[in-house]
Amino acid sequence: MTALKPRDADVDAAGISAPPEAQGGGVLGRTHRALTIGIVSVVLLIAFEATAVGTAMPVAARELHGVPLYAFAFSSYFTTSLFGMVVAGQWADRRGPLGGLAVGIGAFAAGLLVSGTASSMWLFILGRAVQGLGGGLVIVALYVVVGRAYPERLRPSIMAAFAASWVVPSVVGPLAAGTITEHLGWRWVFIGIPVLVVLPLAIALPAIRRMASGPADPQAPVEPFDRRQIGLALGISVGAGLLQYAGQELRWLSLLPAAAGVALLVPAVRGLLPRGTYRAARGLPSVVLLRGLSAGSFIAAESFVPLMLVSERGLSPTMAGLSLAVGGASWALGSYAQARPRFEPYRERLTVLGMLMAAASIATVPSVMIDAVPVWIVAAAWTVCCFGMGLVISQTSVLLLKLSPPEEAGANSAALQISDGFSNVVLLAAGGAAFAALGGGAVGATHVSTSGSHPAAFAAVFLPMAAVALVGAWVATRLKAPGTSMA
Repeated sequence: MTALKPRDADVDAAGISAPPEAQGGGVLGRTHRALTIGIVSVVLLIAFEATAVGTAMPVAARELHGVPLYAFAFSSYFTTSLFGMVVAGQWADRRGPLGGLAVGIGAFAAGLLVSGTASSMWLFILGRAVQGLGGGLVIVALYVVVGRAYPERLRPSIMAAFAASWVVPSVVGPLAAGTITEHLGWRWVFIGIPVLVVLPLAIALPAIRRMASGPADPQAPVEPFDRRQIGLALGISVGAGLLQYAGQELRWLSLLPAAAGVALLVPAVRGLLPRGTYRAARGLPSVVLLRGLSAGSFIAAESFVPLMLVSERGLSPTMAGLSLAVGGASWALGSYAQARPRFEPYRERLTVLGMLMAAASIATVPSVMIDAVPVWIVAAAWTVCCFGMGLVISQTSVLLLKLSPPEEAGANSAALQISDGFSNVVLLAAGGAAFAALGGGAVGATHVSTSGSHPAAFAAVFLPMAAVALVGAWVATRLKAPGTSMA
């Protein structure tokens, strides 16, 4: 992966000056308006699905007599999405992002329909797997679209718009899904979303075809997919699934799938991430590593916050969930802040600050287990944490596109998402094992259960995740590639 030389703010990923109308307008200017509305609407629907499905899932599992398989409904989505990310990266680099995005949205909608009409839990899980494959295709294709269609100066703003798309769904999604589930049934939460995909597709696809279709180099011959990379993608998907399965139960027999998962994951991850990622080499490798450290520590900690509030302070599940609700808005605010042109010279410092905010917040949260500490401290700490994450996540996305040659934008975008997802698996599995070993229950991808948990079990999750975030703060000082500037 070669680092690019510093570019002028109005030079795009291909090294070509953006047209005058693109230079003079914003993401909602005449040139980019249709594309921005279309792709942001797609992200909005994905965000709504992510927040709504979690509300309907327990009812679906109970009615399908599949509560013992509950965690697989989440992990099946995640493992197939890893495979989809790699395929999408190769597809975009060789043939452009349009095909991957269209197929991904189609698979995402088809998976929802399969799950919504399922007559058994295994069929429901199959639908989630199809949906995950589509989700992996979509997210990488969207990154490539941003890299091709928007000049460098507009990319922070479109990434901030993606983050803002999660605010309303994070608040409204669970409430709407709960109301639909209660009055119409859980199936309508799944069946209703595909209908809403039609309008964003109608808006986005023509604009993508006009502004970002075709291979990065139209003169170069179209190469076939790299079979080795596809094999590594299968390895990381199967390995992640085995590791998640092993992390759900603390039994000696679980060591077998865990060992098999690690044996598949290690070579797959080494082959799919940029060389130098795990030694934090400056530039692109550190950008990819930081994405994993930041997302993994955040998700692993957030998964245990509602459980801790319910089991240790006696809050209802609804009140425990609401303690995290403001986080969506503060995340969007952090993403908006990093997109401001006045902060251009301070991007590296803002990224370091964001990781320090996340580390301090994660370390503060378990203090609520002390009776004298008010419960609202969790909401306050998580608001600060999400603001810091808004600074970091959007910045890693922007820097990745800045440091990627056009012909490698798809593969590097896939690497960024793989680092994100892989860290989620590893840190959730490690946190879940520590939690269970010290008196807690078991944790799946997004589901935690416990009986008679102990404060030490929660401390064994939050304090190591705070330490991971601190490591991320150090990695954030190495984002500047040799011979480049952060601006």
